[in-house]
Amino acid sequence: MADDDKALLIAYLNSARAHVRNVLDGVPETDRRRPVVPSGWSMVGLVQHLTFDVERFWFRAVIGGEDVPLHEGMEAWQVADEVSSAQVLEAYEHECALADAVIQRTPLSATAALWREEWGPLQVESLVDVIVHVLKETSTHAGHLDVAREFIDGHQHLVMS
Repeated sequence: MADDDKALLIAYLNSARAHVRNVLDGVPETDRRRPVVPSGWSMVGLVQHLTFDVERFWFRAVIGGEDVPLHEGMEAWQVADEVSSAQVLEAYEHECALADAVIQRTPLSATAALWREEWGPLQVESLVDVIVHVLKETSTHAGHLDVAREFIDGHQHLVMS
């Protein structure tokens, strides 16, 4: 794959990331923190999950080989009371920027620099696979946020009329 392919993958990834951020626009702090689905996650909990379990894990740890703090189990889904949703979004932006730096300096054919046995079998072969995986997971969770937002205030994102 060429540099143009990398640019296209990054553009799609950035579009999904923007969707995540945009869904929270106009939602009050209390509603951003309120679970609206039976499993109990909140909008900001999902964004924090994307920050640490997706962006940080896949790009900085797995591809970049960085020794970064990682969450276990469902920890990332739980936002501490003293952490505002604005701080969660800032952390997401920061982690996305760090992930982008890894993507920019790494060939698309690069394989995992770090994989631990306790994470189970490695299911990706290259940076391309990781970008596609993160794009898929981010897009899926953006859809989850759309549903949560509709439960909260009836707003429907990307409705064509």
